[in-house]
Order: sequence, then structure tokens, then C-alpha cells
Amino acid sequence: MKKIFGAKKSQDPPPSIQDATDRIYKRGDTVDEKIKKLDAELARYKEQIKKTRPGPAQEAVKARAMRILKQRKMYEGQRDMLYNQTYNLDQVAFASEGIKDAQQTMTAMKAANKELKGMMKTVRIEDIDSMQDEMMDLMDVSNEIQETLGRSYNVPDDIDEEELMGELDALEADMDFESNSVPSYLQPDKETDLDSELNLPAAPSGHAAIPANRQQEDELGLPTVPHASIRT
Repeated sequence: MKKIFGAKKSQDPPPSIQDATDRIYKRGDTVDEKIKKLDAELARYKEQIKKTRPGPAQEAVKARAMRILKQRKMYEGQRDMLYNQTYNLDQVAFASEGIKDAQQTMTAMKAANKELKGMMKTVRIEDIDSMQDEMMDLMDVSNEIQETLGRSYNVPDDIDEEELMGELDALEADMDFESNSVPSYLQPDKETDLDSELNLPAAPSGHAAIPANRQQEDELGLPTVPHASIRT
């Protein structure tokens, strides 16, 4: 059957927006190159017009320059048209990307919505309230247990504070009495005056007194002879 009717040819995929944009940019580059060449020719014709005298030769150069200007205007129009096409393609590409992003967002939101619905089926508000009430009751019972365990067995609840203050004053009085009845050998040592205990004489003041029986000395340190003992 394929030999008779022929096989169906596979169709090429349509060009994408990026492919069309790249192709237009290439055409725009070609048009820019042509415009640059025409500008170079126009500059050359301008120099020739300046150098030639008015007459048929100058008119011929001007006619060539006019033809180049027409071509330049045509290429500039094509370039502007190509730029408009690329602008439109950019707008379409932006819109297409925005729609793709919206589709992905919707898909993610649908999946999240489905997951939330499945989770909400397993959670009930009544169960949460009941659990909170049970937790509060358990905390109250725990506090009562802690207070009961921390209660003292020896201290009664009906203690009079004035009676306790009286006992405290009695303890302070007993402590003062015990401190006054400490033996002397247990009391701290006091500083004693050694001079008064030894009865030492006071230190002399001024010049020292010379004993009466001490013999006088002369300038050389020898004992002097009294005048009465010298015989004449």
C-alpha cells in the first residue's frame, strides 16, 4: 500500500518564536551591512562633487549620489520594518512565557490543594479541642501532685508568727549568755604592757649625769692632778 499511495511525509515542527527572531536579526544585520556600503559610496560622491566644477560632470555625479540615496532610504525602511517585527515577536514571547508560568503555577496550586484536602480529612477540630481539654486537665492534676509531694510533714499549717518571734528572741538571749560565760583561757588574748609588769625605770632625758667620784681628765685625756697636792 505504501508503494502505491506513497508514505506520508513527516511534517517538520513549526518554527519557534526564538527561531523567527534569530532569522529576522540575521536579515537586519545584512541590511545594515548594505547601508554601510552605501554610506561609503555617498561619502566618495560628496568628495567628487566638491572637486568637480559645475557642469555636466558634476550633474552626473549628483545623479549617481541620488540613486545611492534612494537605495539607502529603501534599505532603511526594510531595517525599520525588521525592527518592528522583532519587537512584536518579543512581545509574543513575553506573553507566551507568562502563560507558561501561569500554567505551572496552576498545576502546583492544584497539587497543593489536593494534598491539603487529603490532610484535612485526617484532622478534626473536635478532636483538637478535646485533646486541648485533656491536656489542661492533666496539667492541673500534675500541679496538684507536685504540691502534695512538696508538702512538709513536721511544720503544721496553723503556726503563729508571734510565737515564732518569741522563740527567736529567747534563742538570741541564750546565745548572749553563753558568750559571756566563756572561760578566760578560751577568750582571746589581750595586749599587756611589759614595761609596767617589769617596773623598768624611765629612759633619761637631756645630758647624762657625771658621777661624783669620777676623776676629771685634761685635754689629752689624762687624769688631772689637784692643786692642793702640788708642793712648792
